[in-house]
Amino acid sequence: MIRIAIVDDHAIVRAGLRQFFSDQVDLRVVGEASNGREALELVRKGEIDVLLMDLSMPDQSGIDALIAIKARMPDLPVLILSGFPEEHYATTLLKQGASGYLNKECDPQDIVNAIRTVHRGRKYVSPGVAQLLALGLQAGGTDKAPHETLSERELQVFLRLAKGETVGHISDGMALSVKTVSTYRSRVMEKMNLASNSDLTYYALKHGLIQ
Repeated sequence: MIRIAIVDDHAIVRAGLRQFFSDQVDLRVVGEASNGREALELVRKGEIDVLLMDLSMPDQSGIDALIAIKARMPDLPVLILSGFPEEHYATTLLKQGASGYLNKECDPQDIVNAIRTVHRGRKYVSPGVAQLLALGLQAGGTDKAPHETLSERELQVFLRLAKGETVGHISDGMALSVKTVSTYRSRVMEKMNLASNSDLTYYALKHGLIQ
């Protein structure tokens, strides 16, 4: 039996997934959470084989939640189920420890297949993500979108700034000094050739990185 925890801020999504999984003889939902903080509590309690998590949550981004969860339980498979298109986040999240990435428009059976795959200790890579990875290798890392050139920490700071968070708030949330966050901000601005926080927000909205 594969024990699953569902993390999504929409109750109707959690209910739909729970109902669908109930028809699978080898899957059982043992926990639910509506945000990253609750997800961490579920992880602390243990007794989870696979964590199925949305990327967009009210209290913190799915990227931050993923990093915190993998820091606490590095061997726990985390499968991202998101409304964002694969090309925006999939490869980045796989590099940060996610075991797989699925778009919410996928066939429900794909989610079941992905859960079974990551539970066996393997990565789940959809055909779309496989193509992205192949194109990235073929291009040798060239012709990337500006945000794809950012490091993990830079991407975290970028997304928080784009959502309107202050440097001080980001410093508290990421347990970094204000000076360090400011340094990351400067690097982000330079790499993306942007001049202000409003430019960051416009870029993130335009590329579907925030809602």
